[in-house]
Amino acid sequence: MLNRLTESLNFQATALSLRSERQRLIASNIANGDTPGYTARDFNFSDALRQATGQRSAGPSSLAPSTVRMATAHAGHLGLNGRPAGSANQAELSYASNAQTNLDNNTVDMDRERASFADNTVRYEATLRFINGSVRTLNSAITGQ
Repeated sequence: MLNRLTESLNFQATALSLRSERQRLIASNIANGDTPGYTARDFNFSDALRQATGQRSAGPSSLAPSTVRMATAHAGHLGLNGRPAGSANQAELSYASNAQTNLDNNTVDMDRERASFADNTVRYEATLRFINGSVRTLNSAITGQ
């Protein structure tokens, strides 16, 4: 019973963490809107969430390449936050293509970035509200109110 409660909260916490990371990337794109040669970065949220939660996507697109790990001679080599490098499930970042040609080779489309920023903000808030509602429901069930 307890695992059903924690699974839902863990899923939402993972989604919240990914939304936060996406917000950081979009903000970085906006901040570098005038940097010559800067290439905008983003990731597919649904694919990253599936990867982070260990779910496989349905359909023929689930034939993703296997994860490659770095080979090390000792467990402590190339450590990153207490884990071997390459062992963390991270979202695969992609590059944005040019919406229009420009002389400075900057791929940041400010309209697209602003829209993505607003959309991600709304979804981040919705995830927070869902977690808050779940915790309130659990609290009222525990206290019997």
